[in-house]
Amino acid sequence: MSSIPSSRRRSYWLKTLHQWHWMSAALSLTGLILFAATGLTLNNAAWIEASPKTLSRTLALPEELAATLAPDASAQKKRPLPGPVRAWLDQQLGIHIGDRSAEFSPNEIYLSLPEPGADAWLSIDVASGAVEYEYSSRGWVAYFNDLHKGRHAGAIWSWFIDVFAVACLVFAFTGLFLVKLHAANRPATWPLLSLGLVLPIVLMLLFIH
Repeated sequence: MSSIPSSRRRSYWLKTLHQWHWMSAALSLTGLILFAATGLTLNNAAWIEASPKTLSRTLALPEELAATLAPDASAQKKRPLPGPVRAWLDQQLGIHIGDRSAEFSPNEIYLSLPEPGADAWLSIDVASGAVEYEYSSRGWVAYFNDLHKGRHAGAIWSWFIDVFAVACLVFAFTGLFLVKLHAANRPATWPLLSLGLVLPIVLMLLFIH
Protein backbone atom coordinates (compact mmCIF):
# COMPACT_ATOMS: atom_id res chain seq x y z
CA MET A 1 0.00 0.00 0.00
CA SER A 2 2.85 2.38 0.83
CA SER A 3 4.25 2.04 -2.72
CA ILE A 4 1.21 3.75 -4.23
CA PRO A 5 1.73 7.17 -2.59
CA SER A 6 5.46 6.90 -3.34
CA SER A 7 4.85 6.25 -7.03
CA ARG A 8 2.36 9.09 -7.13
CA ARG A 9 4.83 11.45 -5.53
CA ARG A 10 7.47 10.42 -8.05
CA SER A 11 5.02 10.92 -10.91
CA TYR A 12 4.05 14.33 -9.55
CA TRP A 13 7.65 15.49 -9.21
CA LEU A 14 8.58 14.13 -12.62
CA LYS A 15 5.69 15.99 -14.22
CA THR A 16 6.43 19.21 -12.31
CA LEU A 17 10.16 19.13 -12.97
CA HIS A 18 9.66 18.36 -16.67
CA GLN A 19 7.27 21.29 -16.93
CA TRP A 20 9.66 23.75 -15.27
CA HIS A 21 12.57 22.30 -17.22
CA TRP A 22 11.04 22.79 -20.65
CA MET A 23 9.63 26.23 -19.76
CA SER A 24 13.02 27.47 -18.52
CA ALA A 25 14.66 25.89 -21.58
CA ALA A 26 12.28 27.75 -23.88
CA LEU A 27 12.93 31.05 -22.08
CA SER A 28 16.70 30.68 -22.06
CA LEU A 29 17.32 28.98 -25.43
CA THR A 30 17.98 32.11 -27.50
CA GLY A 31 20.05 33.64 -24.72
CA LEU A 32 22.09 30.45 -24.31
CA ILE A 33 22.89 30.40 -28.04
CA LEU A 34 23.82 34.11 -27.95
CA PHE A 35 26.00 33.87 -24.85
CA ALA A 36 27.66 30.62 -25.94
CA ALA A 37 28.49 32.02 -29.40
CA THR A 38 29.79 35.31 -28.01
CA GLY A 39 31.77 33.34 -25.41
CA LEU A 40 33.63 31.77 -28.34
CA THR A 41 34.17 35.11 -30.10
CA LEU A 42 35.39 36.75 -26.88
CA ASN A 43 37.70 33.87 -26.06
CA ASN A 44 39.17 33.87 -29.59
CA ALA A 45 39.15 37.59 -30.32
CA ALA A 46 42.61 37.40 -31.97
CA TRP A 47 41.16 35.21 -34.74
CA ILE A 48 38.53 37.76 -35.71
CA GLU A 49 39.72 40.79 -37.60
CA ALA A 50 38.03 44.05 -36.72
CA SER A 51 38.05 47.06 -39.03
CA PRO A 52 36.46 49.99 -37.21
CA LYS A 53 34.55 52.47 -39.33
CA THR A 54 34.64 56.07 -38.17
CA LEU A 55 32.21 58.84 -39.02
CA SER A 56 33.05 62.46 -38.18
CA ARG A 57 30.77 65.47 -38.46
CA THR A 58 30.99 69.14 -37.58
CA LEU A 59 28.08 71.56 -37.29
CA ALA A 60 27.11 74.70 -35.43
CA LEU A 61 24.41 75.18 -32.85
CA PRO A 62 21.86 77.92 -33.62
CA GLU A 63 22.62 81.09 -31.66
CA GLU A 64 19.53 80.78 -29.44
CA LEU A 65 20.57 77.27 -28.40
CA ALA A 66 24.23 78.19 -27.92
CA ALA A 67 23.12 80.95 -25.57
CA THR A 68 21.59 78.39 -23.21
CA LEU A 69 25.05 76.87 -22.71
CA ALA A 70 26.66 79.99 -21.23
CA PRO A 71 28.92 79.09 -18.27
CA ASP A 72 27.19 79.08 -14.88
CA ALA A 73 29.56 79.03 -11.91
CA SER A 74 26.85 77.66 -9.60
CA ALA A 75 25.87 74.75 -11.86
CA GLN A 76 27.17 71.18 -11.52
CA LYS A 77 30.16 70.21 -13.65
CA LYS A 78 28.37 67.04 -14.85
CA ARG A 79 24.75 67.36 -15.88
CA PRO A 80 22.47 66.65 -18.87
CA LEU A 81 22.38 69.07 -21.76
CA PRO A 82 19.36 71.39 -21.92
CA GLY A 83 16.34 69.71 -23.52
CA PRO A 84 16.20 71.90 -26.67
CA VAL A 85 19.92 71.32 -27.29
CA ARG A 86 19.49 67.55 -26.92
CA ALA A 87 16.51 67.53 -29.28
CA TRP A 88 18.39 69.56 -31.93
CA LEU A 89 21.49 67.34 -31.73
CA ASP A 90 19.37 64.17 -31.87
CA GLN A 91 17.67 65.41 -35.04
CA GLN A 92 20.79 66.67 -36.75
CA LEU A 93 23.04 63.71 -35.92
CA GLY A 94 20.49 60.89 -35.88
CA ILE A 95 21.36 59.92 -32.30
CA HIS A 96 19.58 59.59 -28.98
CA ILE A 97 21.30 61.48 -26.16
CA GLY A 98 18.61 60.94 -23.54
CA ASP A 99 19.54 61.94 -20.02
CA ARG A 100 23.27 61.24 -20.31
CA SER A 101 25.40 63.65 -18.31
CA ALA A 102 27.86 65.89 -20.13
CA GLU A 103 31.05 67.33 -18.68
CA PHE A 104 30.86 71.12 -18.51
CA SER A 105 33.92 73.36 -18.42
CA PRO A 106 34.22 77.11 -19.06
CA ASN A 107 35.27 76.59 -22.68
CA GLU A 108 33.93 73.20 -23.74
CA ILE A 109 31.16 70.70 -23.15
CA TYR A 110 32.06 67.05 -23.68
CA LEU A 111 29.58 64.20 -23.95
CA SER A 112 30.54 60.52 -24.22
CA LEU A 113 28.06 58.40 -26.21
CA PRO A 114 29.26 54.78 -26.10
CA GLU A 115 26.96 51.95 -27.15
CA PRO A 116 27.37 48.20 -27.78
CA GLY A 117 29.90 47.67 -30.56
CA ALA A 118 30.65 51.36 -30.98
CA ASP A 119 32.15 54.39 -29.30
CA ALA A 120 31.03 57.95 -29.91
CA TRP A 121 31.46 61.38 -28.45
CA LEU A 122 30.64 64.99 -29.15
CA SER A 123 32.05 68.27 -27.95
CA ILE A 124 30.57 71.75 -28.05
CA ASP A 125 32.64 74.92 -28.04
CA VAL A 126 30.86 77.17 -25.54
CA ALA A 127 31.96 80.43 -27.15
CA SER A 128 31.17 79.63 -30.80
CA GLY A 129 28.58 76.84 -30.53
CA ALA A 130 30.68 74.65 -32.85
CA VAL A 131 29.86 70.97 -32.49
CA GLU A 132 32.28 68.15 -33.26
CA TYR A 133 30.90 64.61 -33.38
CA GLU A 134 32.68 61.30 -33.95
CA TYR A 135 31.21 57.79 -34.17
CA SER A 136 33.37 54.68 -34.45
CA SER A 137 31.73 51.29 -35.11
CA ARG A 138 33.63 48.06 -34.43
CA GLY A 139 31.21 45.78 -36.28
CA TRP A 140 28.54 43.19 -35.46
CA VAL A 141 30.86 40.82 -33.62
CA ALA A 142 31.86 43.61 -31.24
CA TYR A 143 28.18 44.53 -30.88
CA PHE A 144 27.21 41.06 -29.68
CA ASN A 145 30.38 40.78 -27.56
CA ASP A 146 29.39 43.96 -25.74
CA LEU A 147 25.88 42.60 -25.23
CA HIS A 148 27.48 39.52 -23.66
CA LYS A 149 29.28 41.77 -21.18
CA GLY A 150 26.34 44.14 -20.71
CA ARG A 151 28.63 46.96 -21.83
CA HIS A 152 26.82 50.24 -22.51
CA ALA A 153 23.58 48.31 -23.15
CA GLY A 154 21.32 50.11 -20.69
CA ALA A 155 19.06 49.09 -17.82
CA ILE A 156 16.57 47.05 -19.85
CA TRP A 157 19.29 44.75 -21.18
CA SER A 158 20.72 44.45 -17.66
CA TRP A 159 17.30 43.29 -16.42
CA PHE A 160 17.11 40.81 -19.31
CA ILE A 161 20.47 39.31 -18.30
CA ASP A 162 19.21 38.89 -14.73
CA VAL A 163 15.99 37.19 -15.90
CA PHE A 164 17.95 35.03 -18.33
CA ALA A 165 20.37 34.01 -15.55
CA VAL A 166 17.45 32.97 -13.33
CA ALA A 167 15.93 30.94 -16.20
CA CYS A 168 19.30 29.21 -16.72
CA LEU A 169 19.51 28.35 -13.01
CA VAL A 170 15.99 26.91 -13.09
CA PHE A 171 16.91 24.94 -16.22
CA ALA A 172 20.10 23.62 -14.59
CA PHE A 173 18.61 22.67 -11.23
CA THR A 174 15.47 21.06 -12.65
CA GLY A 175 17.76 19.13 -14.99
CA LEU A 176 19.83 18.03 -11.99
CA PHE A 177 16.76 16.76 -10.13
CA LEU A 178 15.53 14.98 -13.26
CA VAL A 179 18.93 13.34 -13.61
CA LYS A 180 18.68 12.19 -9.99
CA LEU A 181 15.24 10.69 -10.58
CA HIS A 182 16.46 8.80 -13.67
CA ALA A 183 19.94 7.94 -12.37
CA ALA A 184 19.02 4.40 -11.31
CA ASN A 185 18.51 3.43 -14.94
CA ARG A 186 21.56 5.31 -16.23
CA PRO A 187 24.81 4.07 -14.64
CA ALA A 188 26.96 6.76 -16.29
CA THR A 189 24.98 9.60 -14.69
CA TRP A 190 27.02 10.23 -11.54
CA PRO A 191 30.47 9.65 -13.09
CA LEU A 192 29.65 12.22 -15.80
CA LEU A 193 28.26 14.69 -13.28
CA SER A 194 31.36 14.24 -11.13
CA LEU A 195 33.60 14.79 -14.15
CA GLY A 196 31.72 17.98 -15.00
CA LEU A 197 32.33 19.22 -11.45
CA VAL A 198 35.92 18.09 -11.01
CA LEU A 199 37.33 19.04 -14.43
CA PRO A 200 36.91 22.84 -14.08
CA ILE A 201 38.35 22.69 -10.54
CA VAL A 202 41.39 20.74 -11.73
CA LEU A 203 41.98 23.15 -14.61
CA MET A 204 41.71 26.15 -12.27
CA LEU A 205 44.17 24.66 -9.78
CA LEU A 206 46.71 23.49 -12.36
CA PHE A 207 46.63 26.06 -15.15
CA ILE A 208 45.27 29.34 -13.77
CA HIS A 209 47.77 31.35 -11.75
